[in-house]
Amino acid sequence: MLRYSSFVNPHNTPHESKTRMLFEYLAIIIGIAPMALMVNWVLLPHAFVGGGLTGICSIIYYLTGGLFPALFPEYGGAIPVWLTTFLFNAILLLIAGLTVGWRFCIRTMVGVAAITFWYRIIPIMPAPIIEDPWLGAIIGGFVFGLSLGCVLAANGSSGGTDIVAMIVNHYRDISLGNIMLVCDILVIASAFFLPLPESMLQEGGNVTMLKIKRVMYGVCMTISYTAAVDWLMARLHRSVHFLIYSAKYDEIATAINTTVNRGVTVLDGTGWYSKKPVKVISVLVRKPESSLVLGIVHEIDPNALVSIADVGGVFGSGFDKIKAK
Repeated sequence: MLRYSSFVNPHNTPHESKTRMLFEYLAIIIGIAPMALMVNWVLLPHAFVGGGLTGICSIIYYLTGGLFPALFPEYGGAIPVWLTTFLFNAILLLIAGLTVGWRFCIRTMVGVAAITFWYRIIPIMPAPIIEDPWLGAIIGGFVFGLSLGCVLAANGSSGGTDIVAMIVNHYRDISLGNIMLVCDILVIASAFFLPLPESMLQEGGNVTMLKIKRVMYGVCMTISYTAAVDWLMARLHRSVHFLIYSAKYDEIATAINTTVNRGVTVLDGTGWYSKKPVKVISVLVRKPESSLVLGIVHEIDPNALVSIADVGGVFGSGFDKIKAK
């Protein structure tokens, strides 16, 4: 029987919600900067073609080099990535707002504005900061993924194929991951048909093999950033389940509510050896919060029995949103 039950934090206030939202917006704006750094300092100087909208915009940048010297002299006459990123995302956001709803678009608008801003103010390096192309693909992709992971952890988005996936998923029963995977494959594969950059032509050898190598750079970069996103998200979203057995359950439960800001469930149990009733505190917290819970238990009842178990995922208020796909 439940004494009281709620994993919803009873102490959440509008002020705390607004503060959290502010920090999330700041995390989106600041966290997205390394993505632009890797694009302007590694991807474009190496003439890589990554996945998604970034890959499409980079293709346009390569193909238009020298065509508009009067309009874009600082970019060698090429249409800059920041401009195409903004224009494509503006169109996609308009479509998404009219189909999926404007509520989804708000945080994405912040992400799009941030990535456009960073692309614009961060100069494109004449030579990549990581000379070896394979290392550039791996390290650049990993940093790109960590940056994207920070944005996703703040419930944000950098736009691009995220918006396309959401629009398609709104009308068709296709998973978001599969949609984004198909988009990435098509964009990266298109690199095979682009003219080779001078840096690769200087290597010599069969042109077809050089084009295949260029595609593999994009594949390597995509695998690296995907692994980085998964690695970061798995650690940021890791949670633990506490079962706490203590005669001072009421003090411990109240302290967890007020100090850790997590809801608590107190269960009625029976000690089978003593045949006496016992109270069991059940609480779910993020992994970084587990030390706070242990500190509270140790301070109130050092003799308490505590069980901690890692959980695969926690969905609901205060944790991850429940998603059908």
